Amino acid sequence: MIWLEKYKSLLVGAIVIGLALFLFMSQPKENPVVVNANLPLAENEIPRMDENETNELLAVKIFVDVKGAVKIPGLYEASETDRVFDIIEKAGGLLDKADEGQINFAQKVHDEMVIYIPKVGEEIENPFLNNSSPSNQNDNVNINKADSSELETLPGIGPAKAAAIIEFREQNGPFKQIDDLQKISGIGPKTFERLQDLITVK
Repeated sequence: MIWLEKYKSLLVGAIVIGLALFLFMSQPKENPVVVNANLPLAENEIPRMDENETNELLAVKIFVDVKGAVKIPGLYEASETDRVFDIIEKAGGLLDKADEGQINFAQKVHDEMVIYIPKVGEEIENPFLNNSSPSNQNDNVNINKADSSELETLPGIGPAKAAAIIEFREQNGPFKQIDDLQKISGIGPKTFERLQDLITVK
C-alpha cells in the first residue's frame, strides 16, 4: 500500500474540500423580501391633491333654471365661471324664434338664476339677463342706498351680511366703488364675482 501512503495527504485534502462543498450547498437559501402591494403607504408616500384639485372639490355647485325659446328647457348645473352663453349651449341652443337682441350672452350666471329666453316680438321685464347692460344699470342694487331686504335679494347675501354692509357704510361713509364690498368680512373674491354684475354704488 505504498501508493496509499504516498497519496494520503491528497486524499485527505480532497475529502475535506468535498465536505466543505457539501456543507455549503446544503445551507438553506434566504427567502427574498416581498413587498405587499396591499399594505398602506407610509405617511410621506400618501398621494396628495394639488391646490386646484382641492378647490374643485370645495367648489359650490350652482343651479340655473332655463325657460323660454330654447330647445331643452330645464334645470342645469353650472359653475361660477359660466356665462349665459354656456348655459344656453347646455340647453341645446336657441330656437329659431328666439329674440337674441334681448339676451346678454356675456353675463355670468349665479345660483338660483332664472334665464328666460323671449321670442321675437315678446317684451320682457326681467333683470336676470340684462342687468349688466347699459340700458339696465338702474336695475342693479345700489349698495349705498339699499336696505336690508334689498341687499338680501343678492346671491350669497343673508341677513348677517346685509347688516354688516349697512353697518360698514354707516361707519365709513358710502362705498366709493363696488370692489370695496370685499372689505366686508365674509365677502371674498368668489362671492364678489357673483355680485359684481348685480350691484352699483351710484
